Amino acid sequence: MDKAIKDHFKTFLESQKFDAIAFGKVDFTKNIYDSFQIEKLGSVLYENEPAIYFDLASLSKPLNNGIAYLIEEDNITKEMQLVLNHRGGLPAWGLLPKNGWEDIINSFEIKESETLYSDYSALRFMLEFNKLFPQGMQNKVKKYWDREVLFWKDLSKERTVQNGFIKGKPNRACVHDPNAYNLNTYVSHAGLFGTIEGVCKTLINLNEQFKLVSKMHKLMHKEHPRFVNGWDTVTNPADTLAGNGCGPHTFGHLGFTGTSIWIDSEQKLGYVLLTNATKSYWFDKAELNDFRKNLGEKIWQSS
Repeated sequence: MDKAIKDHFKTFLESQKFDAIAFGKVDFTKNIYDSFQIEKLGSVLYENEPAIYFDLASLSKPLNNGIAYLIEEDNITKEMQLVLNHRGGLPAWGLLPKNGWEDIINSFEIKESETLYSDYSALRFMLEFNKLFPQGMQNKVKKYWDREVLFWKDLSKERTVQNGFIKGKPNRACVHDPNAYNLNTYVSHAGLFGTIEGVCKTLINLNEQFKLVSKMHKLMHKEHPRFVNGWDTVTNPADTLAGNGCGPHTFGHLGFTGTSIWIDSEQKLGYVLLTNATKSYWFDKAELNDFRKNLGEKIWQSS
């Protein structure tokens, strides 16, 4: 890995209130990756600690719903495509009860609407998918995850870092998302944990199995809404959290805990950023977003 990139990470982490960050650069032409993680213990930075499982937050959406779409593309209905791509008219968010939440999500009429990024839409896609396929989304999609990507309820002795608090105590191994935590079952909008290697290997596997990058490249050459097959896209390459310098056919996703995946389908180059930015607070991500932009710009310019 380029020393300048590592130094960029170290300088950034030294000034942050969180204490773990990981990065992977993926070459989809050769289907190879290079990665590292850095952890801050007190004022000392470490690179070679055992692998950390990060809360992937909304990266779970493409790694659940996006994979489900790839598996059953020919059987996905128009209504399912609308909610997959946040154009089904469902509300963005609301705290759901543990009992009866499925009825609430199913109660909304799916109708073609303007794009509204929506956890409810992601959940509705999962429920509709499970109606079509009794095997269930989780059983279908987890076959395509690397072994170092796990649903949070399956964590046991894996090493995690703090993300916020639960009942006044540091949260180290529970999902940060309040609905995913409260529902306490597999859901597709959040809840996956993974190491940097696990996420990179999963992306490579999707490219090998489904030609993910070339498929998305072809789709994005046509007129398309913001979200495509469960992935976010870059609407303005000159001002994007993916970083200035990416191509117009770049896709990916962001996660609330400070995670990112971005893939430039023309360059066939991508990167993954994992952090525990929500370790002690969640309301101010200005520095993180500046770092995301600067990092992306360095990656695209170095290619």
